Amino acid sequence: MIDVTLYNYMDEVLKRIPVSFHRYMYTQVSWDSRLVGIMGPRGVGKSTMVLQYLLEHRTVGNHLYVSADHLYFTMHRLVDLADEFVKEGGTHLYIDEVHKYKGWSRELKQIYDVHPDLHIVFTGSSVLDIQQGEADLSRRALMYQMQGLSFREYLEMYHGVSSPVYALEEILSHQVDLPDIQHPLPLFREYLKNGYYPFASEGGFELRMEQVVAQTVENDIPQYADMKMSTARKLKQMLSVVASLAPYKPNALNLAAEIGVSKNNIPDYLYYLERAGMIGQLRDDTGGMRGLGKVEKVYVDNPSLMTVLAGGSPDVGNLRETFFYNQMRVRNDVTSSRDSDFSIGQYTFEVGGRKKGKKQVEGLANGIVVRDDIERGHGIFVPLWQFGLNY
Repeated sequence: MIDVTLYNYMDEVLKRIPVSFHRYMYTQVSWDSRLVGIMGPRGVGKSTMVLQYLLEHRTVGNHLYVSADHLYFTMHRLVDLADEFVKEGGTHLYIDEVHKYKGWSRELKQIYDVHPDLHIVFTGSSVLDIQQGEADLSRRALMYQMQGLSFREYLEMYHGVSSPVYALEEILSHQVDLPDIQHPLPLFREYLKNGYYPFASEGGFELRMEQVVAQTVENDIPQYADMKMSTARKLKQMLSVVASLAPYKPNALNLAAEIGVSKNNIPDYLYYLERAGMIGQLRDDTGGMRGLGKVEKVYVDNPSLMTVLAGGSPDVGNLRETFFYNQMRVRNDVTSSRDSDFSIGQYTFEVGGRKKGKKQVEGLANGIVVRDDIERGHGIFVPLWQFGLNY
């Protein structure tokens, strides 16, 4: 029989879940699939989204939500819980923070194979790789990678302003229309400072961000990569160095000397930080497939994280590039440009301030100048803030 404390825990958690706003991925997830995994960095709203779905669909079937770090699992196995749940008519099992449960992939595989009528949704750290666990779930699970708030989502969540998602072509052809906002720039500045993470509305943003960084670098990555604590401290030191230089042209030799590790470890460390949502690596287009090219620049992952790591005063030019790359990579394959800052398909983008000219894109068939500090665009000049409406 299922421990009643688990149902009580679920009911208490559901009481605190807001339902007025849904993340961009809510309608993209195939919730009816047998095994769904939602991965993403700490604090981007994975748990809230899953609980919203549960709250809005719990009248159909028998649902149970558990967190993998619940005290219950110090004495019980996940696979045994699933067996009992199915015997009692359970149809939908939601497992939050699955990475905190040792042997999670092996037991999920067993649950999937033994209970064909049970629907399972699990969330976990973006550091996890389902193909490198104790059991390969890649052929069984539908996996989704979730990012933080777009500027569009921020406007809806914090200011009640709804906007459709604008495709890249619509943004470039000046079709963006926000009639409810006369002057978007002040709100854009707020977003850059602390709008990427939904928990900013709860207060104490800087302290919460410090905790996110610490937990990610000191716990999540070492657990995944089987690191010693001394190595984890090197990882945190690397993040600090990269943050002070980003956008940073990676130099393994210099970075290794700076933090006192072998240069052979640098690519792995950067990869772990990227998977964990701490940095973004801009690659060229030589790989032939998304994400396989040579790394040309290393960015802090998002503007809000960059602001915190910079002590509240990030370099404005770097902040602009960080925002553009962060927002556009969700729906587009963004690569480095040989001529300017970024390339997306046939387009080349130069990012700058209000007076940024077109010199660096002159002669290019589809050169675009992305200007900050302007409300409206014309011709090849497009406002930076509008690229935050792409997802």
